[in-house]
Amino acid sequence: MVKTAPAPETPTASGSSLNYLQHLAKDAPAGLVVFLVALPLCLGISLASGAPLLSGVITGIVGGVLVSWVSGSQLSVSGPAAGLTAIMLSALATLGTFEAVLAATVVAGVLQLVLGYLKAGIIGMYFPSSVIRGMLAAIGLILILKQIPHFFGADTDYFEDMDFLQFNGQNTFSAIVAATQAISWGSALIGLVSLVVLLIWDSKPVKSNRALRLVPGALIVVVVSILLNLLLKSIAPELQVRPEHLVKLPAIGSFADLTRELRFPDWSALTRSNTYVVAITIAIVASLETLLSVEAVDKLDPHKRHTPQNRELKAQGVGNIVSGLIGGLPLTAVIVRSSANIDAGAQTKVSAFLHGLLLLTSLLVLSSILNLIPLSALAAVLLLIGFKLTKPALYRSQWRLGWEQFLPFFITVVAILFTDLLKGVCVGLAIGIFYILKANLNSAYYFHNEPSDQPNVIHVKLSEHVSFLNKASIVTTFEKFAPGSHVIIDGTDSAVIDYDVLEAIENFRITAPERGIELELRGIRHVDALSH
Repeated sequence: MVKTAPAPETPTASGSSLNYLQHLAKDAPAGLVVFLVALPLCLGISLASGAPLLSGVITGIVGGVLVSWVSGSQLSVSGPAAGLTAIMLSALATLGTFEAVLAATVVAGVLQLVLGYLKAGIIGMYFPSSVIRGMLAAIGLILILKQIPHFFGADTDYFEDMDFLQFNGQNTFSAIVAATQAISWGSALIGLVSLVVLLIWDSKPVKSNRALRLVPGALIVVVVSILLNLLLKSIAPELQVRPEHLVKLPAIGSFADLTRELRFPDWSALTRSNTYVVAITIAIVASLETLLSVEAVDKLDPHKRHTPQNRELKAQGVGNIVSGLIGGLPLTAVIVRSSANIDAGAQTKVSAFLHGLLLLTSLLVLSSILNLIPLSALAAVLLLIGFKLTKPALYRSQWRLGWEQFLPFFITVVAILFTDLLKGVCVGLAIGIFYILKANLNSAYYFHNEPSDQPNVIHVKLSEHVSFLNKASIVTTFEKFAPGSHVIIDGTDSAVIDYDVLEAIENFRITAPERGIELELRGIRHVDALSH
């Protein structure tokens, strides 16, 4: 029998105004960091999608100000995603106008709402931990590889291009080779200084200082990079960062100017069948990317909170409806900005909300200042985030778990690196399913509750073989337990309990005390819920 340990202080899933205010000291700096990361990505994805430059920023504002509160996730950040750029380019070619694509985006949002009410979000529970960790590690590698050209000031196409084959005809590695032959030394110098500042700010002496740790390293980097570039302009003009390697924000001075810049749907497009094909494509791809992202965010969350997938689909549906109505791109939950949010110390959804407010404010009053930020400084921020996602320790941890965990993990990393996010995850998922089917050739599984004669005691008896395919039903059952219950999870007759299920049980063990549940584990080993 294993007694539960006291759980760490955790912000509640629903939260209250008091809880949100309690964590504001951490959420506010995190929101600033996410804003600095999101701004150039929003602008770049607009360019890559062939859409008006303002549309990506509008999407980021909707994702931050609206979706953050409708969503059940505390740490996920929504906005325009690079995974939809190819779909947007195709949609513009098919439908002819951006306004027609806006109409399709609204329809896609309605479809996501329907999927949420049909409880289709449960499919997110069937992605194995090894595949999710492989996705995170691959994204970390891609962030590092993709930011190198921007770090050297040799690439003006700044956006979250996660695919191996790029729109300009190059691939991830050829772009790096080309960058080494066209280094802008001013950008490279600022990038290097920015990286050193971030490493110093991430060191133990700074983190142990109560005053310094309240200031986000990304903010220091932005200030230092602007000042350094102004210094280069005065003492060595030939090293000054070129205008194309600075943030480019549209000049909008008031709400009236912003309103005049908005684009609205062309509802006549709803009479064409192609509009619905585009809408269905956007809804499916955006929903899959969202479910993958929130599952990954839950892995990274230090408090191991669980995001309700069906509510997330509804939140994304609402977001896409509003985004389409006011001229924005389709949005999803995005792992890069969410990772930056977690890495910056965010505790609740207030950080994502503040990032949306900052995007809106930047359009109205800060464009002249923000347009001074060198892209190489922001590349340094993403380089460090990428490294934290794909630390060598993660690979060692997966290796120690055995081939059943390591092979799907590693194949997912390689597949995503050389294709794209969705294709790579599908390949990794296929490998994971192969191992599960192989194990199930020899033993079946079942899961049932066995009530005790004592009041308020729930006896959960695990079967001989429990695979990750059982994870969804187990987690759903855990969520139904009422406060005051005494839950016994009995694995004494289990020959094999998959790591994903053990991790779900461990997360339940951590959160049970704050839910008022007394938990007793029998024959179940502890696992470390890996996060990086």
